[in-house]
Amino acid sequence: MADSLRVTHRVLVPAAAIQVRAVRASGPGGQNVNKVASKVEFTVNLELIEGLSEAERMRLGLLTAKRRDAEGRLRVTSQRTRDQHRNLADCRHRVRELIERSLRAPRQRRETRPTGAARQRRLAEKRQRSERKQNRRRLGSEDA
Repeated sequence: MADSLRVTHRVLVPAAAIQVRAVRASGPGGQNVNKVASKVEFTVNLELIEGLSEAERMRLGLLTAKRRDAEGRLRVTSQRTRDQHRNLADCRHRVRELIERSLRAPRQRRETRPTGAARQRRLAEKRQRSERKQNRRRLGSEDA
């Protein structure tokens, strides 16, 4: 079992929601690669996270949709370093960042209108495209 993960003063991932597994990493490592399990698989049961509102839980679900396993648990792996403890810290950091991102509500989009100058530029570009295509048509119609 791993230690619980404090995200903010009100959001906590309890130790019961976290499962850590060390496996052999792929890639370079010399003779050490076949002996040491430095890659870390960090699994979090999202339903057991404490302190999330319903909206935050929904955002977290959307953010982690592609990183979940068949049981719906978030699965994060790290094999950046050859040190298991650093890879574990990296996984914990990435999970904390994901949860923090879900705590921030997206800014509401305010509808804006294009400026008069932007409208004029758009219409001028449309006229130029239209004239260019008409010129092509005239050349082609003489041969037919």
